Amino acid sequence: MSNRAAILSTVLAMPAQPQARLLLPGHQSPIDVDTLEAPKQRNRIWDLHHSLYCSIIGTCLTTAELRAILLRLGVHGAQGADDHGIHQIGVTLVSGPKAGAKQLQKALDRRHKLALNQCAKAKDTAAVAAFWDDAMKRGDIPGAYWAVLTHPATTNDLVKKVFGEVHMLSHLVGAANRADIRRLRQLEDDNAALAATIARQQRQLRDGFMARDEAIRRLTDALARRAGEMAPANDADARALSDALAEREKRLSEEVARRIALTRRLDKLTAELAEASRGRQSAERERDALVAELTVAERQIERLMPVEGQEEGKEQEEAGDSLDLHQLCVLYVGGRSHQIPQLKDLVERLNGRFLHHDGGVEHNAALIPGLISRAHIALFPVDCISHEAAAAVKRSCRLMQKRYLPLRTASLACLLAGLAQAAPSRPIGS
Repeated sequence: MSNRAAILSTVLAMPAQPQARLLLPGHQSPIDVDTLEAPKQRNRIWDLHHSLYCSIIGTCLTTAELRAILLRLGVHGAQGADDHGIHQIGVTLVSGPKAGAKQLQKALDRRHKLALNQCAKAKDTAAVAAFWDDAMKRGDIPGAYWAVLTHPATTNDLVKKVFGEVHMLSHLVGAANRADIRRLRQLEDDNAALAATIARQQRQLRDGFMARDEAIRRLTDALARRAGEMAPANDADARALSDALAEREKRLSEEVARRIALTRRLDKLTAELAEASRGRQSAERERDALVAELTVAERQIERLMPVEGQEEGKEQEEAGDSLDLHQLCVLYVGGRSHQIPQLKDLVERLNGRFLHHDGGVEHNAALIPGLISRAHIALFPVDCISHEAAAAVKRSCRLMQKRYLPLRTASLACLLAGLAQAAPSRPIGS
């Protein structure tokens, strides 16, 4: 281990003190850590403090990649270990420049080559810190984390800063996911309660109508039998019978009017039930779309961040499958101008190519057919595109026999879900 790496490891394990000074072997007086000359070569993983190993293995390598390395090395216990066990074995390997640690070093350098090359342009600690802040804004955590920790100009204070931000970000991601799941479950419970209430009211109305009609029928039959049996002895009895019949007729008319009113109410409630059913189906479709987007987003976040606890092993196993577009050329039409760099970065990080047309705001709409001829698939957000641009995309795709996919909204999560649906199973042209 180099002198500078040993000092950084010692300081990282000590509580922070102002102007910390250390006494090196062969030196008669203590020296300031910050005044040490930075080495010219990058630090290796076994040169770093052991408290960083867990976050490096969990953040910068996926579970599938780590498992493949351990199986290739023939590490005992890796064959049947779960995701948490694989993580523990990987952290244990980083104990020195042995075969296992060297394989992990090579795998990390190979996976984050782009971030390492970008960070290598930084010549001092301030430039490295600026590179890390920019990566945090873009959400490119794994590569930047590995590049900053191994950069020669990285100081102890900067190591503490990036380690703390990565640690807290994992807590924020877990809390956000739990809140979204609770909201979806509450929506499902409310929807089921509404459907049960409407069905119960409809049964009560139907039973009331049937009981009323049966009572009217019995009264009418009884009145007819009574009138046939009675032979009026005189005019007074005839008038009394006529009055009784008139009263029964009046009551019958009132019951008929009441039945008509109840029938209209039933028709109204039936229409409201149909409207509520359509609203419920729309909410279910939106819920399913949100669940699909959340699932894809969680898988990508799981690849970027470590997941704490053994109870989430299943999510880690699902997140092990990496989304690869295999050089799929994606045309994105419409959207918001400030999101386009983020969308482009997302597609390129998934091994795809990105083309964009704003739908006719500043770009000429006549360019759409030419862009579609260069792309494998066209995507557009239905909430952020004009009707003319959407119709032009559909028409050109049909003529050129190209796929197009409408997106529910102009967001990174919605684009990620669409890319997961459109991703080819093997490289384009193979």
